[in-house]
Amino acid sequence: MGLYGGLDAKGIHRRKGLKKTENILDHMGSTELAANLFRATQTEEKLKRENIKGKQKANQTHFEVGKKVRKTIQELGGTMPENLPVADSIKKLDKKDEPKKIAGKKKK
Repeated sequence: MGLYGGLDAKGIHRRKGLKKTENILDHMGSTELAANLFRATQTEEKLKRENIKGKQKANQTHFEVGKKVRKTIQELGGTMPENLPVADSIKKLDKKDEPKKIAGKKKK
């Protein structure tokens, strides 16, 4: 929520026009994926380094690190994650690469 200006998963789905069944990560471009990965790795390191325990403290740490990543994106003049375009689903892209099946032909 820190990275997305307070939006939770449902809010991100609505903002990006995704269906409930669509996975947010499957529709992120490289910039948004990188921001999320950076947030996650930095949070993990902070949790270990500062020996943060408990769900509430861990969630608060995720939120705070996300806010700092968001602030950095803003200071650099970048686009906020919730405003980045929705990418084609990786599953959809995989289907494009599959060879076309010809009707009536059977493999031997």
